[in-house]
Amino acid sequence: MEVYEELLVEIISKNEPLMRLIKVLKDTILRSDYYVGAGCITNTVWNDISGYPLEYGISDIDIVYYAPEDITSESEKKLKERLLNLLGDFQFKLDVKNQARVHLWYEKKFGFPIKPYHSLEEAIDSWPTTATALGLRQEQDGTCKIYAPYELDDLFSMVVRPNKLLITREIYENKVQKWREKWPKLMVVPW
Repeated sequence: MEVYEELLVEIISKNEPLMRLIKVLKDTILRSDYYVGAGCITNTVWNDISGYPLEYGISDIDIVYYAPEDITSESEKKLKERLLNLLGDFQFKLDVKNQARVHLWYEKKFGFPIKPYHSLEEAIDSWPTTATALGLRQEQDGTCKIYAPYELDDLFSMVVRPNKLLITREIYENKVQKWREKWPKLMVVPW
């Protein structure tokens, strides 16, 4: 896993817009419980492996944090606005989510309720695939902290495997279809 973590940091460091955001987060977010995660990290690695531009196929950048003391949507909006002001002209949409409040909107969006998460890592543990269930942040000393509950083998092997902790077959298959169009080398594990 350590070799993959070093390779992940090396690849991510070549994605200039993503690194710009990670630096802004490190310099401005005073909490230690946040990550940049999911698709933007996974897509950057798949692009590097596939020989595509590193920004290819990234529709947004997920920034997740855990603040059970403030589960208002307004706090998410304020953080997003603050980041956009600090970033200036930024090519990606930011998706800023407090994982302590996901249970409040999940049923409306996905059709079934979930229980509140007790930590940021518990939230990441439930993300839709083993390759996308990961987060990365830069610590104050400049090192990168990676949280990858299913390790990084699937990510670097371009294997899409369902993480059935939370998602439905429909959600998984919709993601797979979208990704296969962009990254035809993906090896998809059927539901």
